[in-house]
Amino acid sequence: MQKEIIIAGFGGQGVLFGGQVLAYAAMDNNLDVTWIPSYGPEMRGGTANCTVVIADHEIGSPLVKNPPLAIALNLPSFDKYESTLASGGTLIVNKSMVDHNQRRDDIHVIFVPCNEIAEEIGDRKLVNMVAIGALLTALPEVKVEDVEKALEGHLPARHKHLLPKNFEALKQGYEYAQKEWDKVPA
Repeated sequence: MQKEIIIAGFGGQGVLFGGQVLAYAAMDNNLDVTWIPSYGPEMRGGTANCTVVIADHEIGSPLVKNPPLAIALNLPSFDKYESTLASGGTLIVNKSMVDHNQRRDDIHVIFVPCNEIAEEIGDRKLVNMVAIGALLTALPEVKVEDVEKALEGHLPARHKHLLPKNFEALKQGYEYAQKEWDKVPA
């Protein structure tokens, strides 16, 4: 088993941290992992993405051309990565930041209102955890509980008070995507 994932959005949306937490969750489950961040010079407001590769064997290369899984937290990321996704793959899209439907019919595209869900929980910075929760619908090798443990183990002490809201964001993202999964043709 090897799964390649690209997470993309604006700087400040928690793209890199979301990828790190996913990588930690897999690593804590004794899977092999690579995590490669990429961001523009602007950081906040500029573009950011990261690549996560999760495998049950040694990873030959951390580079990914056509991932089976991706998260697009904004419109430029959706437009860029929809075309690169492997046929049959799954793309989680932040519906709050994207104003059009997918162009391809050979992939699963799940539109999740990440911003609205995060705001309902009480912290708009939770967009990344809502999206990670949604992605877990298509990544059975990593469970919501695994990501919760990774957050507990790797979140800096000064942010530990945010754990309950992060857990809620993961859960709501996962549940939303689960409901949408059967409605999405691929």
